[in-house]
Amino acid sequence: MNWISNTVGTSIGKKLFMALTGLGFIGFLAGHLAGNLTIYGGKDAFNSYAEHLHALGPLLTVAELGLLTFAVIHIALGLLLFYQNYKARPTRYAVKKCGGGRTIGSQTMPYTGILMLLFIVFHLLNFHFVDKTHTTIFEIVSNAFSNPLYVITYVAAMIIVAVHVSHGFWSAFQTLGANHPKYMPIIQVAGILFSILVGVGFGFIPIYISILA
Repeated sequence: MNWISNTVGTSIGKKLFMALTGLGFIGFLAGHLAGNLTIYGGKDAFNSYAEHLHALGPLLTVAELGLLTFAVIHIALGLLLFYQNYKARPTRYAVKKCGGGRTIGSQTMPYTGILMLLFIVFHLLNFHFVDKTHTTIFEIVSNAFSNPLYVITYVAAMIIVAVHVSHGFWSAFQTLGANHPKYMPIIQVAGILFSILVGVGFGFIPIYISILA
């Protein structure tokens, strides 16, 4: 295990683990979105999806523990890199430089990451850890999104996720060595398209449910 500690001990190593865990979350977002889109098929389709998911039993538990491990690594290393960068440059430049291809996503990564963490806790408390004994997941979702404040919160959160992913997607590939003049523009466009898909795909669900409620 020395290679892990040696790798994490370097800035490049931290970014490498950030990239790998980040791509893991991108894969999770794609799968989670595909499952959530079954809600457009009606309550029976959505409840059936949820039942099939929970029927996985131990496999689902392993997947959840894996996501938790990825989250701990990603968040811890992200905060550590942010602190190290801040410590190395504690004061702002006298002249603010806007060049260099900086985007909203790249400039706000630490902040959108923290907001996403708060949202994930909020999301889990409202949907994952609630008592489902005498209700269905569709009813839980429907009741939650009958509250306009919940709808606004989730739509805002999905915008933040989209902004974070828009930079994280191509940045992860760049860290892993895909920084090629021929392929990087394609990866960047794919990252933007995926971030829009995530933002709109997840963000429209609470609006849709609120209309039905």
